[in-house]
This record gives sequence, structure tokens and C-alpha cells, in this order.
Amino acid sequence: MNRPLTLARRSFLAGNAATLALIYSPRAAALTPWHVEETLAAHNRYRAAVGVPALQWSDNLAAGAQQWADYLASTGQLHHSDSRRRHPADGTPGVGENLTAVRYPSSRSFAIYGFYTVTQLVDTWGDENRYFIGGIFPNVSSTGNWEDVAHYTQIVWRNTTQVGCAVATGDSIIVMVGRYSPPGNVDGQPVY
Repeated sequence: MNRPLTLARRSFLAGNAATLALIYSPRAAALTPWHVEETLAAHNRYRAAVGVPALQWSDNLAAGAQQWADYLASTGQLHHSDSRRRHPADGTPGVGENLTAVRYPSSRSFAIYGFYTVTQLVDTWGDENRYFIGGIFPNVSSTGNWEDVAHYTQIVWRNTTQVGCAVATGDSIIVMVGRYSPPGNVDGQPVY
């Protein structure tokens, strides 16, 4: 049975096509406006759940995140950027950073292993909420290790107001970088 392509169905199909194009391309460019909306909504869903104000998108943070995501995808490694560049000595507040990567055997077998939406990539950070306990940072994890919840706490950090994210793909890797301002995970402060 053929169903008419309503505006809602066209938007859904266009969004899925955009996700496939973004994730499957050899080197992804900046997120499309649709992906920006999706990424921001994924972050703000976690923030709304704990009653903190929504984040705003920052093109400047996204541009820096894209440079780092491209670099990580080209090397196939996952590590944070130089914190001295994100936290300058001049007294400016600096930038927080979340990273995630998904590996797949090769681009030829990519279709077998499926694809990831930007929401699913953000959820790799947000899913850490299962270990979160309220308190003063760094004593906020039921495991006793703050690093087990650090991505999640950065997403919901009350004082953070802006986010910018980027995705890049390389040989057998999809990388997402999130940048946050002001940064979260500050010792001696409550998360929210």
C-alpha cells in the first residue's frame, strides 16, 4: 500500500537520509541544521529531566569541535584535546569537552553493523546517568569514580549555557565531540 508523503513523513525520511549521509560519508562536514536541532534536543532532554535550563547552540564551539573530531577520525584514536587550549591561562572560563567513538570493522561492512544517529551518540554520554548520585563534584558516582558519570554531568551542569558538537568519520570509526561553555565538572560545586 502506498501512503502519501505527508510533510511529517517527508521530514522523517529527509532526516534519516541526512543521518545516513552524515554518518556514512568518508569525512563528515559540519552538522546540518537538522542535526544541530537533533543534537541540541538530545542534550536538553537530559537537562529538562533534572530541571536545569536548556542549552543554546554555539557555532564557535561547534567549529572547534569539528576541527578536533576531524583530527580524531583521521588518526582513529580517541583522546581529549590539549586542555591548555580549552582552559587558557588568561582567566577566561575555558571549554568542557565530551568525546565518544563507535568503531566498525570497515566501511564495506558498515551496512551490516547499522548506523548511529546523533541522538544515539549523545545518549552514550547521557546513559551514564544510571551511575549518577546527587552531591558535590567529584563525589557524584555510585561507583566511586567520577569519570563514570563525567560526560553526563557535563551535559546537565547547571552553569553550562552553550554547546557545540561535531561528528566525523574515518576508517572504521565514527567520532563525536561536544564542547561546552562554561565548562562543568568543577571540584567543590554541585552538578545542578
